[in-house]
Formats: sequence, C-alpha cells, structure tokens
Amino acid sequence: MYLRHTTITKRGKQHTYWRLVRSVRVGRSVRQETVAYLGELDADGRAKASALAEHFLGKRAHQRDLFEDHTHVEPLKVHVDKVRVERSRSFGDVWLAWKLWQALGLDEFCVAALPAGREKVQWPEIAAILALARLCEPSSELHIAEDWYRRTALPDILGVEPDLVHHTRLYQGLDQLLPHKRALEEHLKYCYGELFAIDYDLLLYDVTSTYFEGEANGNHLAQRGYSRDKRGDCKQVCIGLVVTRGGYPLGYEVFAGNRTDVTTVEEIVETMEERYGKAQRVWVMDRGMSSEDNLQWLRDGDRKYLIGAPRSELRQWSRELIDQRGWQQVRDELEVKIVDSPDGDEVFLLCRSADRRRKESAMHDRFSKRIVTGLESLARRLERSNKRADRSQVERQIGRLLERNSRAAGGFLITVDEERSRPSGLRLHWREQTRWRDWANLTEGTYVLRSNVVDWSPEELWRTYTQLHEAEAAFRIHKSDLRIRPIWHQRADRVQAHILVCFLAYAMWKVLQGWQQKAGLGSSPRTVLEELARIPCVDVVLPLENGGNMRLRCVARPEPSTAAILQRLGLRLPSRLRPPPVPIKM
Repeated sequence: MYLRHTTITKRGKQHTYWRLVRSVRVGRSVRQETVAYLGELDADGRAKASALAEHFLGKRAHQRDLFEDHTHVEPLKVHVDKVRVERSRSFGDVWLAWKLWQALGLDEFCVAALPAGREKVQWPEIAAILALARLCEPSSELHIAEDWYRRTALPDILGVEPDLVHHTRLYQGLDQLLPHKRALEEHLKYCYGELFAIDYDLLLYDVTSTYFEGEANGNHLAQRGYSRDKRGDCKQVCIGLVVTRGGYPLGYEVFAGNRTDVTTVEEIVETMEERYGKAQRVWVMDRGMSSEDNLQWLRDGDRKYLIGAPRSELRQWSRELIDQRGWQQVRDELEVKIVDSPDGDEVFLLCRSADRRRKESAMHDRFSKRIVTGLESLARRLERSNKRADRSQVERQIGRLLERNSRAAGGFLITVDEERSRPSGLRLHWREQTRWRDWANLTEGTYVLRSNVVDWSPEELWRTYTQLHEAEAAFRIHKSDLRIRPIWHQRADRVQAHILVCFLAYAMWKVLQGWQQKAGLGSSPRTVLEELARIPCVDVVLPLENGGNMRLRCVARPEPSTAAILQRLGLRLPSRLRPPPVPIKM
C-alpha cells in the first residue's frame, strides 16, 4: 500500500489530505484503489486517534509498553564492523491481535476461568496462542507449534518460550477452553455493548456446514447431508450462528451434519432466550427456516419475526404480482408491495429486483439452451443408430440432463416414443411449456418476506431483512479468512473446541473491523493485519571492545503507509522488547 495526498487551499491556508491506496490488478492493467481516507494527519487528528485507542483498549492505551526497557546504560565501545542482526520475527500482526484480545478482556477472562496450576505454560497463554494464530495465520495445531509460533514475536509478548509450546499442549488447551463456551459468549456480549453500544433488538440467524477430512467415526455429529461447500462426499457438521444487527457474533450451536435448517429454529431461539432473556426482539431468518410449524411456535410465544417465504408461496400472490398498483420503489431498481394476511396478524412483502430479474433470466436462458442442445444431440444419436436403443438408458440420460440444468427443467415436456421404422426403435419429442415460461417471466427477480411486525413500513421491513448479509458474511469470513474448513479433528469435543476458537477469532475480527470503521480505515481487517505483518522485530547484536556482546531486541520502524494506519488507530509501537541492553559474555 502507498500514501497519496491532495493539497487544497482554503481561506489562504493550505490543507494536505492523505489517503491510503493499494495496487489492484484488473485484467492486464494495474490501477490504484483507495483503501481509506485519512484526512489531515495533524496534531488534532492524532489526539482523536489516541482517544479512539483509549476507548477500545481502556487503561492499557496510555500504559508504558511492558516490553520496552528504559534502563539507563553507560556508553560502551562497539566494533561497528562486526554489528549483526539475528532472530528476525513477525511482530506487527500478532501485536495487534494481542491488543484485540485485551480489548475484549479475554486475557482477564481466561485468567479467571482457567486458574493457574503446576504447568510450565498456563492455560490462558495457550488459549491466546490458539485464537491469535487463528486470526493471523489459520493453520493446524501442529503447524502452530512447529513453525508459526517460532516465527512470531508472541514468545516475547506472552513470555512463553517456543520449546514449551507443542501440539499436545495446544490440544490440551482446546480441552480446557471448551467447558467455558457459554461463559465466553456472555462475556463477549457484554464487551460488545461496552465498545460499540450495540442494541440487541434484532437477532440474525443462519446455518452453514463445514466438512471433515477423514472418517470422523468417533463423532456422532459428523454425518453426510446437504453441503454448502459442494463436498457431499465428506461427512460434515452444521453450525447455527446468531449475530447482531452489525454482525457481531452472540452465540452458536453445532448440529449433526444431516440436520435440516428448519428443525434448528426452536432450539436456537430457546437457547438465546435462556442466556439473554426473552425481550422484544425481532428474529430475522432466511427461507430455509420457514415452516408453518415454526411460525406458529414463534407466534404462540409472542415472538416477533421477519422471515423469507419459500418460493412456492409466490403462487398465492400471482394476482398481486400481475397488478401494477401499490408497488413502491425503495432503492434503485427495487420495488416492494405490502399485502396484509386475511387475519391481519401478518404482513407479506412482495419484492422484485431488476438486477435479480436479469440474473435469473440469464440463468434460465442458459440452462434452457443446454437442455435443448443436449436433447438435439440425443435425438441425432437415436436417428443415426444402427442398433436397437435401450429405452431405460435413454430416459436416464434425459434425467441426468434435466438434473444438471434443474433451473429450467420445468420448461420442457419430453417424451420417448416407439418408432419401428428406425433401427433404434425410438424417437425423441419435446416442446417448451409456455405456461412455465410465462410464470418464469412474471416471477423472475421476485421473492416474498413475511412478518408479524405489522407496524413497520415496507422499506423498514426490506432493509431489516437485508441485514441477513451480516450472517452470510460471518460464514464467508469463517471459511475463507479464518479457515474453519476442513476439520481434521476426529473427536467430538475437539471439533467443538476448534469451532469455539474460530468463533473467538471472528469476535476479534469484528472488533478490528469496527475499530477501523470508526477510524476511517475501511472495513477490511485482513488488509490491516497483512500490512502490519510487514513490521518485524529483530535482535541487533553489538560486539563490544571488552569482549562481550550487547543484544537489543528492536521493533523495526514502519513504512509511511503502515505508520499512517497505526496513527489512525491511535496505536504506538514499542521500540524495543525484552532483552536488556547489558553486556553478555560469550
């Protein structure tokens, strides 16, 4: 990334505004993309950044860094030509991750929940290593112990030597952390409120799956089911996640891999109400959770909901879809129409998007062309064949063709007729279903929402439902940036603990994202972590004339672009770490 500035003159005074840009390849060309607008990097901006850091880090923001050493040292003579650098370690990303761990109070929580024992490495440090590694460089416990931990400055930050961190200790750390899952979720909810003043009037719920490598025979939850990862060949577990309006994770539950989404609703709602009380919250869910039994159960408990309706329910609203009256535009190329239920207890919101319509229309056309091409090819083979064709085999080929192009399969009526005049004995006939095509043209880009919140405007209903993208984004980050998949653990408790560590890493991810947004640094935590990962700490070894060595563990000065990020966040890098600058005899 790079710093770019623009100079503007206002009332005779020059103002320099800075922005952070990065190079992005688009096709064969490279263009610069603005990551964040930094404004004027002046004293006033620095004061605001310092206040922001104090808000997130609390009293730690103004503490002298524990790893700096300010001991007075007498002047010593050094052999300049023999000065060398050793032990280069990644510092910036793990240091920021440690700050996030502290900002959420997880260091203090783990000290209280995981009391000290006779172990050489205490469990709070092991818990921190697991979560920080998952945020900075997701990998297996074996990789953490044998490679990653040794390459970072965490041994200096935590005071735990690399030789004491091995994969067995990390596995045991998972076992120690798992029993505190519920307490951790409640602790995080409290911290979100402290940091971001979050309201819990709206809860978003969604389900995803993550698959195993291996048989996972020791885990009763590992089952084959509908795979969102397109890995139907692997066993999996399903994860139901509840997040707030801004996407901050409140809690999750792990279900069997063959559990259907619709059967998880009652369990997850009751779990959240048991922990946080039964307040006047609105539950937002996608259409995979929609069933009459679920909706009736929510209504019987006086719970509010906003849920996507199955596409099949569009049939009952065909008259309203045709009628062009009552539609209102809530944003560019999106119209909505509200319809009351007969009993007045619910409202149905019909939504039609021009962008979505174009996309679905293009998909239908593409799949229809594939079906026609496949049928024409099969018909030619039957016409040219010199031997009798197997009718059942032909029908199976048609079935596979329709299965591969199921989006348009309903648009064709296909028959296989006997024809003795041909050597193959069969003739293929098909025609397009005009009623299917007419219905597709009417409903492309259209979907239905239903809710028992009857006093909201159509725009409020639609915009609230779109908050579900926060839950979808949480799953996307878990799978891409935090690499929750594939799961290599085979024991049920270790699988649960692995998911818990990913949950903690995502909580830190969201805090960093919220911190960035308040600092005007965009909303991409991975960009900040990667930029700070370029800051190393190194040992500068100074050979002394008296025969000894002085070893200084120094943190490199960041490049201007990285310094701008740190300044915007209100963070100050330590200049030196633990080893004191005193002569060491060789």
